[in-house]
Amino acid sequence: MRQFLLTAGLLLPLGLDTFALAAALGVAGLARRERLRVALVFAIFEAGMPIVGILLGRAVGNLIGEWAGWAAIGILFLAGLLLVRPGKDEAAEERQLHLLTQARGPAIVGLGVGISLDELTVGLSAGLLGLSIALTVIWVAVQALLVTQIGLRFGERIGEEMRERSEQAAGVALIAVALVLLVLKLFGL
Repeated sequence: MRQFLLTAGLLLPLGLDTFALAAALGVAGLARRERLRVALVFAIFEAGMPIVGILLGRAVGNLIGEWAGWAAIGILFLAGLLLVRPGKDEAAEERQLHLLTQARGPAIVGLGVGISLDELTVGLSAGLLGLSIALTVIWVAVQALLVTQIGLRFGERIGEEMRERSEQAAGVALIAVALVLLVLKLFGL
């Protein structure tokens, strides 16, 4: 049960971030076939990057031992701050999302990595915390596929401000998870 709750706490905020990206793409009014392709790209990269992060996190965790939990808390806090920070380059993000709708073949790999860096950092934290790879990957893939479809469908209707708030809510949620883990660690729970 502990693994499930930790996994949920780490990965639910990513659903908000995925929703924000998908909603931005929804504004473009993609055809049904393109929505499915984009949703699959999101799901593949957003499930794959946590695997890379978990494996890296486990390797680093083995090297730093009992400090791994502290490192995970710091990484989550940093990832949250990056999502809520003001002054992000929205124009660059919009260009990247537009390219994603057009990209095919190898070009999609670079774009996929670019949209899933948050998942890499959360995967790194999950690896440092020793979470299950299978549970993490299944959770991320399912939420990415579902949330992307919802974001693509409702993107035109929710507007830019709501999309931005979803991203910020994801950052706040990651910071909250980091703070909860910090309290648990401090009190030895």
